[in-house]
Amino acid sequence: MRDTVQTEAVREPLLVVDDLRVNFEMGETSVYAVRGLSFSMNRGEVVAVIGESGSGKSVTIKTILGTLQMPPGRLLSGSVRFDGEELLTMAPRARRSLQGDRIAMVFQDALAALNPVYTIGWQIAEIFHVHRGMPMSAGMRAAGELLQLVGIPNATQRVNEYAHQFSGGMRQRVMIAMSIALRPQLLLADEPTTALDVTVQAQIMQLLARLSAETELAMLLVTHNIAIAAEVADRFLVMYAGSIVEMGSADKIIAAPAHPYTKALVDLATREDVIDPIPGAPPDLRKAIDGCAFEPRCPFATEICRRVDPELRHVQVRQSVACHHSERLAKESAWTG
Repeated sequence: MRDTVQTEAVREPLLVVDDLRVNFEMGETSVYAVRGLSFSMNRGEVVAVIGESGSGKSVTIKTILGTLQMPPGRLLSGSVRFDGEELLTMAPRARRSLQGDRIAMVFQDALAALNPVYTIGWQIAEIFHVHRGMPMSAGMRAAGELLQLVGIPNATQRVNEYAHQFSGGMRQRVMIAMSIALRPQLLLADEPTTALDVTVQAQIMQLLARLSAETELAMLLVTHNIAIAAEVADRFLVMYAGSIVEMGSADKIIAAPAHPYTKALVDLATREDVIDPIPGAPPDLRKAIDGCAFEPRCPFATEICRRVDPELRHVQVRQSVACHHSERLAKESAWTG
């Protein structure tokens, strides 16, 4: 885990998300994709958003970036403030000027995101040309420097090559180079290592962590892999069924998860004797959830869990959880063992 960020930055968060609610409209049916999401990020902080597929992770970052397709997506309520500016009510032209400049994105599938008919160098140089008015010749030189920065050998020669001439790991490094070209303040990374082997995954995450530390780049990392996220993240946000069920410092959550869902994810990632998936299935998000969304899958659920949706509350310094029984569960051998 990384060292915690400086306390001076805590007083002025770079990103503040407050009570965000997003639906998908499918005919007469609504899917409750994000349900009352609230969190903040500091400058230079790396926050990992953890959860199973369908938990609302990608919808969250697409809403922040402004790339969620609406319709079928529909913003019900909430606020997203970036460096003091409200993004959700910002004019489209002003919002687009932020994209790639002050807020950047690393996509999951680098091959699909790169244009196959233009060289890698041209695609990076175009960013400088469009956003900074830089001549393409100067942009090509800057592209070579960026490729070298992200660890691509023979960078000045490879700027003239095409995406298909790069390996999967090298294409992902190209995507990272493109995302940091304009020195953004916030990087959104949506499962950036999913298609890569374990060794390359670790290299890419170490690269992102190094760039964050060297440039004070804040990073919101979406992933289902707790083990990899733990190596680079300052803090975890654990999402389930569109809501945060636990958040706190990465080291505390790995050492002592306070929510049954988080514990199951940590056990799957860190314990060799746990190989079975979490029993049951996530709830149907087309239906309203009255109590705790995890209750049908939770071995510790009681009647209150079926009736009352628990609020996110502090259980100790730098750790919050939405669970009715977190204190009791922490004392039970079945929970701690």
